[in-house]
Amino acid sequence: MFYLIIFVIFILLISIRQIDEYERGILFTFGKFSKVLSPGWKIVLPVIQSYRKVDIRTKAVDVPEQETITKDNVSIRINAVIYYKIFDAGKAICEVQDYYYAVSQLAQTTMRNVVGSVTLDELLSEREKISNGICEVIDKATDPWGVKVENVELKDVSLPEEMKRVIAKAAEAEREKQAILTKAEGEVEAANSLATAANVMGSTPGALHLRTLSTLNDLSSDQSNTIIFAVPIEVLKAVEGISKKYENINNHKNEEIKENIAKQL
Repeated sequence: MFYLIIFVIFILLISIRQIDEYERGILFTFGKFSKVLSPGWKIVLPVIQSYRKVDIRTKAVDVPEQETITKDNVSIRINAVIYYKIFDAGKAICEVQDYYYAVSQLAQTTMRNVVGSVTLDELLSEREKISNGICEVIDKATDPWGVKVENVELKDVSLPEEMKRVIAKAAEAEREKQAILTKAEGEVEAANSLATAANVMGSTPGALHLRTLSTLNDLSSDQSNTIIFAVPIEVLKAVEGISKKYENINNHKNEEIKENIAKQL
């Protein structure tokens, strides 16, 4: 009886298994799935039962660099990282042989398919949207395995050197176009403003003269400047008219004087 008790105690001691908080245990009895073991000390009878631990923490899978062709026939190399965790330990062990390898292979295939369905411009400008699309596809495919895909991030997109030069030229041409358009818009606005100012000055008596005096005042602030006073052509014509008038008057007076002298003689 004593030896029997010792034997039972020995069996119990060697049957104790510890499962940590971040793990779950999958218990098999006579080779059949029995239940999922929660964290703590558990009894797993030798020979009759066996178990496997499953880490349920979030894992990061680095997807190897893949070479693929975009929708517009541009050859690129792209890699990504996937974050996932186990939400059903029983399925992760019973439904798939190696869930880590399976998720990695599924991610590579899905990434090539999704990238091949978009253009290069969409890939470069909408990386977050494409990452979400890849995540949804992988998450839906891994649900039967008890795997929850939390996030997918595209790490790097490598372009051929020729394509990099083409993109740089296209960006430079676009910047040049924008600069020319901006300059043209500025010239149009300046022309409209000058036309409006000319109309106002033309319809207001003395406005042009006041503007001329204001310009001269601005120029006179610096003594080193040579001031050129611009006289309107109308002023010159007026002076010319006045001079001709006085000349006619003088000629008329001279004729009268000559006539008087002639009469006296």
